[in-house]
Amino acid sequence: MSLRRFVFVDPDGISGGGWLYVVVEAKTGVLYQQQYGGTACRQGQAEGFLVPLFGPDELDALRELFERDFRGAGTWNYAWPDDERDRLRGIIEVIRYWTCDGTTEEPHGLRLDESRMHEADEAWVPVITPDGPGVLPWFNSD
Repeated sequence: MSLRRFVFVDPDGISGGGWLYVVVEAKTGVLYQQQYGGTACRQGQAEGFLVPLFGPDELDALRELFERDFRGAGTWNYAWPDDERDRLRGIIEVIRYWTCDGTTEEPHGLRLDESRMHEADEAWVPVITPDGPGVLPWFNSD
C-alpha cells in the first residue's frame, strides 16, 4: 500500500528571513503544496524532497520582480520578454544549492528551467538543481 503525505509549505505565512526552498522532484510519496501567483492564489504541488536555501538578497530580488514589477498579480503562462527572462535567470543562478557526497560539501548555482517557463510565477519557479529538476517556492505576497 502506497501512502502519500502532503506538506503545505509555509501554511501560516510566517516564513521569511531570507529563506527560500527547492522541492527537488523525485518519487518520495511526499507532496509539497504551496499557494503561489500573488493575488491569483494558485495552488501548486510537487512530489520530492525539500531543500532549504538561504538567499536574502536573491529573495529580495525575486520579490521586487514579482511583487513590484509584475504588481503581485501572477505571471502564469506569461510570455516572458528576453530582458525579464534574463533578469529572472540571473537571480536564480546566484542562489546556492549545497551538495554533499558524505565528506565534501560544495555550493552550486541553480538554473532556471526554461523548458518550463510557462509555469514560472511568483513563489513558484521551475529550476534545475544538481540533483535534478525542481520548483523554487518562497513566501507568496498575497
